[in-house]
Amino acid sequence: MILVVEDEPGILDFVERGLRMQGFEVATAVDGASGLTRALQDDVDLVVLDMMLPELSGAEVLKRLHEQRPQLPVICLTARGELEDRIAGLDAGAVDYVVKPFSLGELAARVRAHLRTFSQDTANVQIGKMTIEMIGRRVILAGEQVRLSATEYDLLVFLVQNRPQVLSRAQILRAVWGYEHDPETNIVEVYVGYLRRKLGRPGQASPIVTVRSVGYRFDEERI
Repeated sequence: MILVVEDEPGILDFVERGLRMQGFEVATAVDGASGLTRALQDDVDLVVLDMMLPELSGAEVLKRLHEQRPQLPVICLTARGELEDRIAGLDAGAVDYVVKPFSLGELAARVRAHLRTFSQDTANVQIGKMTIEMIGRRVILAGEQVRLSATEYDLLVFLVQNRPQVLSRAQILRAVWGYEHDPETNIVEVYVGYLRRKLGRPGQASPIVTVRSVGYRFDEERI
């Protein structure tokens, strides 16, 4: 079941009809409070969430969903296309960010991709002294939980799942942030730095290795 939470009737009808034509079962809500209540029910597999909602803002709905159902994928819809807004949504727990106006084909493709990812990522991943809990979205290192933002977690999982392959900056930007190469942003480097600090242990090199002029790879022998 896909839940669409959107207060603009025209957009809600467009998305609901389009997703149904793509073969999805769809439920709807027109404000944040009712959307949150519906999203917490077990039959909802993914939420398409507008960020500008009455009753309860999309940001607050996202925050509460991440706290109560961290395994539930949420795709945010917004009229704002600024990089900072996208980063804030992803850090709050969204798996993707779609800027209005958008094509229904693009949205449906992203819904399918995230449903596939969620269905595949249900088991824990154990690497050395680190455990990644896919459902709970938690990382345990040497018996202690590492506090990661949603984006830091997604970046770590992407690097781990593709080890020992070297991933380019463009590949990481596309997979984790959901948009194409942007030569003006250093967001990948910034978040790699965050992860290195949080995964670092005294006397041991970071498991995230920089391959000069190519990108980054995860070295499981260092964890």
